[in-house]
Amino acid sequence: MKKTNSTKRVSGGKATARLKLPDFSRSLPMLLLRGREAVMRYFRPSLLEHGVTEQQWRVLRALSAVDEMEVMMLADATYLLAPSMSRILKDLQKRGFLTRRSDERDLRCNLVAISPKGNDLINTLSPRSEAAYTEIAERFGPTNFNQLGRLLLKLEAELQQYSRRREGGVPMSQSRRRTSRAKR
Repeated sequence: MKKTNSTKRVSGGKATARLKLPDFSRSLPMLLLRGREAVMRYFRPSLLEHGVTEQQWRVLRALSAVDEMEVMMLADATYLLAPSMSRILKDLQKRGFLTRRSDERDLRCNLVAISPKGNDLINTLSPRSEAAYTEIAERFGPTNFNQLGRLLLKLEAELQQYSRRREGGVPMSQSRRRTSRAKR
């Protein structure tokens, strides 16, 4: 059912203009979520088959591209909050997919690296992941696929630049981490 009322009464009897929101299903956050879900349907089956969650896969993929990484940098790179990252790392370490050690220069920092077993999992799942990318690109069209990637990167860059100015130079991921810590 559509609401057509464009004014709202407030105490005192004065009418104020109501903001017209876009249709919920066409709002940018919902479009991005639905697009993400449509894409993940191509990847989820192989992850589930190997007992890996989407978040665990993100961590392993990020670690497969580097020798090792500080835990908070990894959280930023994978867009995971610190409490979630802690649980994910414990599970992946217990299963032998990564190693963890203290930084020799700063014992407060933990460094993580993908293990040989983790690399084996990456190598096992990579062909299926590539096949999913190929199928998505074929269905969506290679030009659309490439353009979508460029537009999403541009959207992220523009909004991050705006956020840095608005928040006095603090990247959004650090702002998110502060919020997470404050809730504890």
